[in-house]
Amino acid sequence: MSPETINNNASFIWSIAELLRGDFKQSDYSKIVLPFTILRRLDCILEATKSDVVELAAGLDADTDDEVRAMVLGNAANAGGQVYNASPFTFATLRQQDTGQLRKNLIDYLMGFSPNVRDIFIEKFEFTEVLKKLDEAESLWMVFDRFCQIDFHPDAITNLEMGYLFEELIRRFSEISNETAGEHFTPREVVRLLVDLLLANDEEALSGKGIIRRVYDPACGTGGMLSVAEESMKAMNPALNVDLFGQELNGESFAICKSDMLVKGHDASRIAFGNTLTQDAHRGETFHYMLSNPPYGVDWKKYAAPIKEEAEDLGYDGRFGAGLPRISDGQLLFVQHMISKMRDDEKGSRMGIVMNGSPLFTGGAGSGESEIRRWLMENDLVEAIIALPTDIFYNTGIQTYIWLLSNRKPEARRGKVQLIDASGERFWQSMRKSLGSKRRAISDDARAETVRIYGEFLNGEAGFGDVSKTFETTDFGYREIRVERPLRLRFELTEEKLQLISEHRRFAELKEAGPMLLDGLKRALAGHVWMDRAEFLPVINKALRPFGKSISAPLKKGIIDILGDTHEDAEICFDKNGNPEPDPKLRDHELVPLLEDWQVYFAREVEPFVPDAWVDTSRRDASDGEVGRVGYEINFNRYFYQYAPPRPLTEIDGELKALEAEIAGLLKEVVA
Repeated sequence: MSPETINNNASFIWSIAELLRGDFKQSDYSKIVLPFTILRRLDCILEATKSDVVELAAGLDADTDDEVRAMVLGNAANAGGQVYNASPFTFATLRQQDTGQLRKNLIDYLMGFSPNVRDIFIEKFEFTEVLKKLDEAESLWMVFDRFCQIDFHPDAITNLEMGYLFEELIRRFSEISNETAGEHFTPREVVRLLVDLLLANDEEALSGKGIIRRVYDPACGTGGMLSVAEESMKAMNPALNVDLFGQELNGESFAICKSDMLVKGHDASRIAFGNTLTQDAHRGETFHYMLSNPPYGVDWKKYAAPIKEEAEDLGYDGRFGAGLPRISDGQLLFVQHMISKMRDDEKGSRMGIVMNGSPLFTGGAGSGESEIRRWLMENDLVEAIIALPTDIFYNTGIQTYIWLLSNRKPEARRGKVQLIDASGERFWQSMRKSLGSKRRAISDDARAETVRIYGEFLNGEAGFGDVSKTFETTDFGYREIRVERPLRLRFELTEEKLQLISEHRRFAELKEAGPMLLDGLKRALAGHVWMDRAEFLPVINKALRPFGKSISAPLKKGIIDILGDTHEDAEICFDKNGNPEPDPKLRDHELVPLLEDWQVYFAREVEPFVPDAWVDTSRRDASDGEVGRVGYEINFNRYFYQYAPPRPLTEIDGELKALEAEIAGLLKEVVA
């Protein structure tokens, strides 16, 4: 079947959606058309063996085990053993029945399917409710009759062609449902770029006969990434066996993806429903390739308990040993989950994941995010990170990045990370019509250029320094040292400070002695200024002595704190051991490049400018025990920033004068 024929079929089905206009919202079209498309395909697939299955089902005992029943009828249906329908109805016989009974008969037809298909339609698509709404809108027969006119028999359209048709429908419906498109549908050009990057330089590994490759998407949505990956791999080697695996939390997306696997002849049981992070449906499995576009900035608080429990109890033997990101964003949880499924053999695994900018730099040294980045770099898992253009997704215009990881990096890439800035104008083109937030598209040429830069490991030496740079993994690391400066206090009693003392939360405990305390402080301190705490403390102690134990320790500390103000000309305050006390207000942190000696850095970058500063050597990294905490961040803007000088003032002035003249002309026309 040619692309034109596929488009014609898609257009015919799309015309059915037009029948729903007025009675249903556009965002609901897919909930009607996609299930009917799948239902018609299954009806055509099962038609040849339908009478045999119905007869066999009638002959089975009522107490036949469900698994035995499914196996016997599935084999009889000759549809890969996955699907059967034991109902006497088909689309052809349903069309001959009383139109007033169509809804009831369709439900009977659905209930005759094998449990896996029944679950898709009844539980995930909620198709019985859809049929009810169609019936109430008096549109059910009209829609059903149009689907009866489509020939989806296997001899008319292959599984691969059906897959193309189904994906085309998903794409069209996603584009008209912009409010949710980004949740369930990644733009095709982004998917193709990700797949091309993932498979770059793998032609030899995928060549030959009898080769099996397992591909996995832990947030598979409607299955678009899995489908494109299979298509690209089959194009490289038609004899390749590609096994697809996935898991999806959204019921409707799961139903679409599983249905897509069914119509293509894949083992649909490998597409699981549920939360990947808490209910790993593919526990213990490993894969050759993994790819995903997990949700951005999604709060994982409501299912944090099992994730934290796994991290604490299993550590690196589980999935989340490297660390836990902040509760507001779980993208790095998906990264760790996917890494846990890498193969530990000669070929290893490769994975690509699309994320926003948060995993690059969110979180300082010692945070969960930083520790995860540290683990990735120290284990040399990151091959490249590619910055994509903004405004290429349907429901967000934010900057996104493709991370490419491997546990078997080629020799040339070991210990290195390639950063590619594919966000510039040469890598995108404006769309004639925006689709939600999507105003730009990645052209085929731009995709090929990005893949070439990555695949050939091009950088500054090859003339690509403006868009591609290579770094050592340690270049992203730093040691955060705490720089302290001494506390210097000036003491003086003022009316404002007396008022603050009287408002102290423990002052009321003094009762009638309160006014006496204030008078005593005035007599002892008024008119004097102390620039050295060591000289001030004996004076204040003497002033408070008459009140004995009625002055609690918290109140005494509060009085001293109120009377003291930091002052750069005051003397340094020392603790009881004779060490300078740090001033929390002057505390600072310096990020020292990981491979540089922090003492050398401090002597060069800090000491010449603040001679009284020192480094808090008690603050050490939990892993290596050295001074300062180790952190990792990847700041794209720092590496690819290009200075753009401001425009000359004469140019700006000329534009302003031209605008003034234009406005003046318009005003004259109004007056005239």
